Amino acid sequence: MITIKNAEQIALMRKAGALLYETLRTVAKAVRPGVTTLELDRLAEAFIRDHGAVPSFLGYEGFPGSLCTSADNCVIHGIPSDRQVLREGTVLSLDCGLILEGWQSDSALTVPVGEISSEAKRLIGITERSFFAGAKAAVNGNRLGDIGNAVQRVAESAGFGVVRDYTGHGIGRDMHEEPSVYNFGRPGRGQRIQAGMTLAIEPMITAGDWHTDEGDDGWAVLTRDGKPAAHYEHTVVVRDSGLPEILTLPGYQWEEETNGPDPL
Repeated sequence: MITIKNAEQIALMRKAGALLYETLRTVAKAVRPGVTTLELDRLAEAFIRDHGAVPSFLGYEGFPGSLCTSADNCVIHGIPSDRQVLREGTVLSLDCGLILEGWQSDSALTVPVGEISSEAKRLIGITERSFFAGAKAAVNGNRLGDIGNAVQRVAESAGFGVVRDYTGHGIGRDMHEEPSVYNFGRPGRGQRIQAGMTLAIEPMITAGDWHTDEGDDGWAVLTRDGKPAAHYEHTVVVRDSGLPEILTLPGYQWEEETNGPDPL
């Protein structure tokens, strides 16, 4: 069942979103060659708990981390490890969620480790642009297919693939609520979007073919062709009129940029 949030509930989700923004900002600043993904995970957990919140990923369906750390051809759900030492040129996706005062927030971004190739930079940039295109379609009266179609058009027109097997989602008291938010689709199709809906919109874009396989650990999702991927996500709330508020990007005004700001 899709839940419509009232002004008080949205205010609490806004607080959770602001804290998650600061969490990912702190973790992203620590990314550099020689750091392990487990160190990043511990940093995220400590920051979240020090600010009175709880990591929502930790223990979720058995997941062992507070962060998903997905490097290069790992699209999503990479498990932090003390054996995974970051190397120059790596593309690293950081996905994190937290619970503050009973309300969830979910966000992700992809960052370079040191210097990366121009094509990897382009992949990250297009993934971010595809999010903002999709989010612009999350307006009262539109349909979910409008979001997916907007994401798909940006990514595929740049020659990249759009992962089909994993989606964004509704969010609120629970991390995963209805509806599923696909990153592809036909405009004018699907569930009607309503004011008060809170959605985690999260393009997962690949440098090559979009097909994926599950890794041996039962969590990591890997590109089948071995090419890198990027992931970008924010929690948004649909307003009565106009474009949505991005709860995990505090203070963002849509008029400032055409394709969205730098992630941090």
